[in-house]
Amino acid sequence: MRTINVGLIGLGTVGSGVVEILSRHGEQFVSRAGVDLALVRCADRSPERAAALGIEPARFTTEIADVINDPSVDIVVELIGGTGVAREVVLGALKAGKTVVTANKALMATHGQEVMDEAAARGVDILFEASVGGGIPIINPLKHSLVSNEIQAVYGIVNGTTNFMLTRMAEDGLDYDTALAEAQARGFAEADPTADVDGFDAAAKIAILASIAFNSRVTFADVPAEGIRDITPSDIAYARETGYEIKLVAIGKRTAAGIDVRVGPTMIRASHPLATVNGVYNAIYVIGDAVGETMFFGEGAGSLPAASAVVGDIIEAARHIQGDCQGLVGCTCTETLPICDIADLETSYYVRLDAADEPGVLAAIAGVFAEHGVSLASVIQRQADEGGAEIVWITHRAAERDMRAALDRVGALEAVRGIGALLRVEEL
Repeated sequence: MRTINVGLIGLGTVGSGVVEILSRHGEQFVSRAGVDLALVRCADRSPERAAALGIEPARFTTEIADVINDPSVDIVVELIGGTGVAREVVLGALKAGKTVVTANKALMATHGQEVMDEAAARGVDILFEASVGGGIPIINPLKHSLVSNEIQAVYGIVNGTTNFMLTRMAEDGLDYDTALAEAQARGFAEADPTADVDGFDAAAKIAILASIAFNSRVTFADVPAEGIRDITPSDIAYARETGYEIKLVAIGKRTAAGIDVRVGPTMIRASHPLATVNGVYNAIYVIGDAVGETMFFGEGAGSLPAASAVVGDIIEAARHIQGDCQGLVGCTCTETLPICDIADLETSYYVRLDAADEPGVLAAIAGVFAEHGVSLASVIQRQADEGGAEIVWITHRAAERDMRAALDRVGALEAVRGIGALLRVEEL
């Protein structure tokens, strides 16, 4: 057994967790996993951060190249994030013949093909379990434990910030702004929450999961994403009145037409396991033709949960190096399935709109829907203010393009003051 040397780039939230786990359990990995790991080089912009983690000056550098070019380093761990410098780091390390472990969802969702091809060309591994779901094992199960299945669908609550906000809105009636402020105050949301609340973070994650699940490349740009900015406590109350919960769900499904992939606030049955996932927790629900329905649940972010996944990848990579079996299973995107146009999607919808409270309004709106082939399953009407009403419709299954066309006409009706929310209903 030889010592496998690790070089770590980035000592932020996740990087500091990796240092802690290696320090706490490193000696035990010899007996537990059959590998002897040594953290020999660490790069970060802050020497103070390194000192606080107990990293000696001899192991520390402010230059990324010092880690990549160190001939003693076997595994490079990239934890700086983004798609600019991080891409150069990962590609540079691979070209130097080093195995790479990363938690970078944006990189893998945008440049995954390039990265995987480079790893294959060099005969080394690229491992990225922590890029989706934090500490939840999901990529390795899809690549190994569930590889005997044809995966039919993947549904994920994969953004802890929005799940926390929707939970607070549901449990205590907070509005969006108040829930966001609380999430920021508690460190769950960034000062600029765009990536989370507009669904972009979840879109990157489902691009990665869909690529692996369906063995066909899906990129971040392929994923239509909608966020939760327009969700109100009223929407959550109306959903519960009809037996549903609202969650920001990342969806990937194999269909006869190709891959249906999208992110958006979604109504799911309150009895479904995903509907019970609250707070900052994540869950990924996978349906396979052999295994049936499975769900992976746990903390989706945070220093130690994400670091747990990173260190798991380091151990796996070290095993491969020690056994001289790197690069055996690289990119599994061997199919080229089309990405479905969301306009072709057929599902049920929830619509909330504000209208004048006067005779004939419901009939006029229903008539427009009928002209576009949208059948209405139920309606709820509440008085909003003097002379106004809040109307909620739930439709039968309809094509997205027909629904959008109908709403364009409904919104133009004189009696309609505005369309407040449009949610898809997913019958799991």
